[in-house]
Amino acid sequence: MNTRIQAISIKTSDSILTAFKHMDAGGKKLLLVFDNTTFKGIVSIGDIQRAIIKQVDLSQQIETILRENYKSATTQQSSAEIKATMMQYRMECMPVVDATGVLKDVIFWEDIIDESLVLCQTPFDLPVVIMAGGKGTRLKPLTNVLPKPLIPVGEKTIIEDIMDKFVACGSHRFLLSLNYKAEFIQSYLEQQHNADYRLEFFTEDKPLGTAGSLTLLKDKIHETFFVSNCDILIKEDYSQILSYHRENNNELTLVTALKSVAIPYGIVETGTDGLLVDIKEKPEVNFQINTGMYVLEPHLLQEIPEHSYFNITDLMQAILQRGGRVGCFPVSEKAWTDIGDWKEYMKYIK
Repeated sequence: MNTRIQAISIKTSDSILTAFKHMDAGGKKLLLVFDNTTFKGIVSIGDIQRAIIKQVDLSQQIETILRENYKSATTQQSSAEIKATMMQYRMECMPVVDATGVLKDVIFWEDIIDESLVLCQTPFDLPVVIMAGGKGTRLKPLTNVLPKPLIPVGEKTIIEDIMDKFVACGSHRFLLSLNYKAEFIQSYLEQQHNADYRLEFFTEDKPLGTAGSLTLLKDKIHETFFVSNCDILIKEDYSQILSYHRENNNELTLVTALKSVAIPYGIVETGTDGLLVDIKEKPEVNFQINTGMYVLEPHLLQEIPEHSYFNITDLMQAILQRGGRVGCFPVSEKAWTDIGDWKEYMKYIK
């Protein structure tokens, strides 16, 4: 087995969480699964995300979520046929098996396709609201000079990096909520003359929280739309987030990141009279955190109070209280970067 195949291989006995972390470590969205040396199939990032959404115990073995039907090529297929399938489904790699299901080869995207792998499988054209009004206090003293949306990441600014990821999915309309150094931000972006951006600016007279300024868009947005903080970067197929939102008839979907924390102590569970029920040595606790990216239905704009400080978490609570649907779409820990945190920012730009 060559090193490239070995790098994307896991065992059927490995846990779902182990597979998720393996994808994160290698920056891959698809792994080959083996039972000893026998090829058993593939597991994708989507398989794991669906397991998390269904609240499957992530300590279960990966074989419990393996699909019987998965995309593979046969030794009888031509390179052109394999390439066409890989392009259609945006597959990082394609296992090639013989008539008995034995793995004979793996074709990698970069070996046969002369273009970068685009993350967005199903393009969409929807409005994107970017909350860019904060002062960026976590990035001081840098933000004493530059507003947070214009902090550089490589050859771009944060806000341009965010917009470019949506442009790659087919979306070009960006509505920017501004407050702190609003004129500075607007002037910079307008001077770039980027034809990929259709920019609209709206300004809070005072800070209104993470959702309060959305009331200014009541008459401007009439379709499903994305909302993103201006200090986060999500490396994910945004079309899959949108599909999850629509297929589940959600009113609001928040993108979450799976975090794992290893507790370096034995955790004790007690029952009646303080009697020991169970003890777990150094367990790993998994939980989902809010990344700062959302998908919303336009009617929610009517439910946000005007001229009031109102966070998007307040909106979620209001939806839940009236029996509405708020969904959570999980991404891996390394798929989310909080650029607004100084330590994370320094790690990202190195």
